[in-house]
Amino acid sequence: MGRSHAAVGVILLVYMVGKVLPKPLAGKEAWNYVEVRDGAHMFWWLYYADSQSEGYQNLPLIMWLQGGPGGSGTGFGNFEEIGPLTTDQKPRKTTWVQAASLLFVDNPVGTGFSYTDKSDGYATNVAMVASDMLVLLKHFFTEKAEFQSVPFYIFSESYGGKMAAAISMELTKAIARGTMKCNFAGVALGDSWISPLDSVMTWGPYLYTTSLLDDYGLADVNSAVDAVKQAVEKEQFEKATELWSVTESVVEQNTNNVNFYNILTQTPVDKVNTSSDEDFISLLTRRHIWRLHGQSLSELMNGPIRKKLGIIPHNVTWGGQAEKVFSNMAGDFMRPVVDIVDQLLTAGINVTVYNGQLDLIVDTMGQELWMKQLKWAGLPGFNKLRWTALDDPTSPGLTGAFVKIYKNFSFYWILKAGHMIPSDQGPMALQMMKMIIQQA
Repeated sequence: MGRSHAAVGVILLVYMVGKVLPKPLAGKEAWNYVEVRDGAHMFWWLYYADSQSEGYQNLPLIMWLQGGPGGSGTGFGNFEEIGPLTTDQKPRKTTWVQAASLLFVDNPVGTGFSYTDKSDGYATNVAMVASDMLVLLKHFFTEKAEFQSVPFYIFSESYGGKMAAAISMELTKAIARGTMKCNFAGVALGDSWISPLDSVMTWGPYLYTTSLLDDYGLADVNSAVDAVKQAVEKEQFEKATELWSVTESVVEQNTNNVNFYNILTQTPVDKVNTSSDEDFISLLTRRHIWRLHGQSLSELMNGPIRKKLGIIPHNVTWGGQAEKVFSNMAGDFMRPVVDIVDQLLTAGINVTVYNGQLDLIVDTMGQELWMKQLKWAGLPGFNKLRWTALDDPTSPGLTGAFVKIYKNFSFYWILKAGHMIPSDQGPMALQMMKMIIQQA
């Protein structure tokens, strides 16, 4: 089928302060704000699928959720991972737009170009995040009614996966109630913070087996982890987040500043000099949020992109409220959502887990631990499977990943990739995505 030009006539006029602002390239992209609560504004950016063989109406829609919380999908996910252009504004060969339309949402409120007018306007837990997202999605599928019938997937990374699980569950309920018109086809959890304690408890063993800790270092890390475990078991979750930060410092001290996002990629920028008077929220923000706000990306987003979009309020800076996003979620940060994944699987929702071999912060060992805790009836069948090797798309005959697929549950082990799989292994990530969206 030839490429559809039905969208070419689509014109998006955005009115602000009584003026008609520059419109997106008709039929290629669109963006807008949605006020999800009083004074709480969320920003979304859509790229229509750009396939040479199919029109966008015949291809799925993928929503991408970044981690943090406080990392911007319209920024990092878009220009560093899967969007049509790189930060240099050059075409990306492995963009996911060639196989699906992409919806980037700056989520939770306060992330990226999203913002709140009120100090109490930030989300404080994933339930609130999910509630906000459902408001946005209802607006989106109403405004873009042509997407109501196409398969809709949620792909995520890091803390984005924790949010994606909660959003998927609420979306499933809304569809069942008839309050949302949407063809929800599945969720993919990439290097996701589903069971924080399982991730942290495997840091020591993972680093030890990769020769990045000696016996003394392993003992130090495991001792710090035990304090985190005790706090989680007592449901002292904000304390657990603070102790998690302490554990990261212990890891850095014993590994000469290993890169938590890819253990084979150590650069001077990874070294975080901890100030004795710095609170743990500021430290965690520098470690994990500003990593997604590099200088070149910030200059792009607050310069040419801001000008192109034309609807960003003058008092809003891309990433300007990121630390407040993280601090407001600190009490929810270490809570697991394994039970939500269980509910999704039991409800028949297609769930994919994928993880990078070289990721430390959400290592594969930890992912496998929480997966073994699932109560889903299909788990014994899944566990009986042997994995299947997948060729590296750029090197036929060499293994790029392994996969297990059983009923509505899939797991992908992505080799030679860290936390940001599309950045590290773009061709393999693209192939995996195509496999997932063709399963349904």
